[in-house]
Amino acid sequence: MEISKLSGLELVSQANVTVQDFWAWAYSDILSNRNRAIFAEFLVAVALNLTHQPRIEWDAVDLTYGDKKIEVKSSAYVQSWQQKKLSLIKFDIAKKRGWNSEENVIADQENRSADCYIFCVYEEQDIRNANILNLDKWSFIVVATEKLNEAFGNQKSVSLNRLQELDQSVKYSDLKRAIDLVLGVKNGTV
Repeated sequence: MEISKLSGLELVSQANVTVQDFWAWAYSDILSNRNRAIFAEFLVAVALNLTHQPRIEWDAVDLTYGDKKIEVKSSAYVQSWQQKKLSLIKFDIAKKRGWNSEENVIADQENRSADCYIFCVYEEQDIRNANILNLDKWSFIVVATEKLNEAFGNQKSVSLNRLQELDQSVKYSDLKRAIDLVLGVKNGTV
């Protein structure tokens, strides 16, 4: 089933509300782990001009950029709940048996099915200044999956410090260029 992209103005029959009302109610806490992860995917999709169709919730990879597959991971020091100390920045890099939504099949074996991983870090460390929409507070590390496999093998998670040993982080304005470079995309076309 192909999912149509909604505008947010669609009416919910008999409830006298719109889809945008639902989105505001359900997803206003973008700092929460789940919503921040989806927001990070959205930021990467915007950078790559991939927002023409809705995201697929349980697909094997988060984004497809031409014939390249991208996995997006997100972490933050501050959370929307009460914290006694800042969160440690680490990311799930475990191999998985991904589900291919187009073919409706689950992979036979666990692997890292993307061509690259993008590690998105919301860097604010003072909850009083948290504004997840301020992209100056984000950094991104783009790593080829082959490089992850060589450095971390079957490791299931990785810290920010270990990732920074592999590649430098970039700001949002340089994200597309960094992705194109890692994926070997010429002149911004895939």
